[in-house]
Amino acid sequence: MSRHLHAQRLNMRVFAQEGVPLVEITPLQNLQRLAQEIQGLEPDLTVRWRATGELRPRAGSDDDVWLRLEARATLPLTCQRCMGAVATVVEVDQWYRFVADEDIAMLEDDQSEEDLLVMAPQFDLLEVLEDELLMALPLVPMHETCPETPVFSAGESELAQQEDAKPHPFAALAQLKKPKQ
Repeated sequence: MSRHLHAQRLNMRVFAQEGVPLVEITPLQNLQRLAQEIQGLEPDLTVRWRATGELRPRAGSDDDVWLRLEARATLPLTCQRCMGAVATVVEVDQWYRFVADEDIAMLEDDQSEEDLLVMAPQFDLLEVLEDELLMALPLVPMHETCPETPVFSAGESELAQQEDAKPHPFAALAQLKKPKQ
């Protein structure tokens, strides 16, 4: 990390003017919301990421400040089939354009293909990184093939007993259908 750049208090215009990428490895425990999604949080779990800022000319105005955020992590999530840990690669590669305030962001959001962020004197890049990683998590993490066959036993024996005890709803109709002797 550059001696004067701090990911949680970043001056985006200066960062973009310098054009020096910020490359870091952040312990997963420092990203508390993401850490809550992990099965068996270990101290050596990390997120590797890189942020690059650039200025792009805009006619009749100051240059636009852009940010590219790239991240990669292998996270132990809970397999929704066998409930064991499944190593899941999560990647982010996203561009953002900075605007002066929230009103401009709301006006331009529908017409913009890129994501818009509001310029702040001390921008928290780690918060955006964590947001993007959370959105990149799979909705239903699963092994392609679970290492152990899942056992689905919750309530199965109880259900079978209940069905045996209940009379079949069409049993009376079957009696009516029998020929009279």
